[in-house]
Amino acid sequence: MSSLPLSPARSKGLVFGDMQPGPRNSITDVEGVTVGHRTVSEGDLRTGFTAVLPHQGNLFLNKLPAASDVINGFGKSAGLIQVEELGTLETPILLTNTFAVGTGINALIRRELSINPDIDRAGGTVNPLVMECNDGYLSDINAMALSEADAFAALDAAAKNFEQGSVGAGTGMSAFGFKGGIGSASRVFELDGRSYVLGTLVQANFGKPGDLVLPDGRKPNPDDPGRSEERGSVIVVLATDVPLESRQLKRVARRAAAGLGRLGAFYGNGSGDIALAFSTARKLPHFSDGDFIARDVLQEDRIDVLFKAVAETTQEAVLNAMIASPAMTGIKGRHRPSLADWLEV
Repeated sequence: MSSLPLSPARSKGLVFGDMQPGPRNSITDVEGVTVGHRTVSEGDLRTGFTAVLPHQGNLFLNKLPAASDVINGFGKSAGLIQVEELGTLETPILLTNTFAVGTGINALIRRELSINPDIDRAGGTVNPLVMECNDGYLSDINAMALSEADAFAALDAAAKNFEQGSVGAGTGMSAFGFKGGIGSASRVFELDGRSYVLGTLVQANFGKPGDLVLPDGRKPNPDDPGRSEERGSVIVVLATDVPLESRQLKRVARRAAAGLGRLGAFYGNGSGDIALAFSTARKLPHFSDGDFIARDVLQEDRIDVLFKAVAETTQEAVLNAMIASPAMTGIKGRHRPSLADWLEV
């Protein structure tokens, strides 16, 4: 057990299934994927951007197969309609607060125009993908304080190693009455004698206080004077190097709900719970001389290993986000305790 990569949750003795984590136990175990943050924590602000770069090339010209699953649609994400229709991803993914979605859209469009100046002249428009959770319990979301420069900073900071917890888009998040945030995990497995990986990153801002279930069966019940209802959200980003088509990726994304359910989530009326999955195995050219694209795809009856990996990594990533986040006091003196502190009692 000591040879396994540690994570915030594993450092507390929590165990998640029986699959092997990747070297970093994070989404960046998938080759080419990087993550960056821009954190704004000053005055009444507890907010930021988190950027996920699916590969290091020109993503608009070399798209990736992708799909989303809306578990509960109380959310304001942008770009999912085209992902659903075309099954491709053509920009980095930005995570942020609800009122910064428009800022993130503008930043991604400007970024792509700087890289591909002929967009809309020769190649059609671009589909920026921005996903959100409401950080208004701890942050002055009405200030609409995040700028395009903040989004660019997150994109520029993207790297294989990144922080988890109260950073970037996770700065003002709450989960199950505790402090939430950004978390990640991964699993490796074999198909046809070759090693593959699935990695997950979450923006955890969901769950009713008292409903959280740990892998060992304990149910932490934080002091919650506001008696919060389930009105948060959770974004789950899934990456894999397994060759999958968009229909299969939608099936993979749907299994994020299994990991959330293990934690005690019931996808409340006011919770925006969305999963997005993409495969890095083959790039899809924006321009092509031929009428057809040849590509390998996984046999359908071999997909269960990915389903299991999604459930395990989603569960672990959420708890990593929570345990890596220290207690925080935000706007109007509102407070969220740390799950890490509860585990030490």
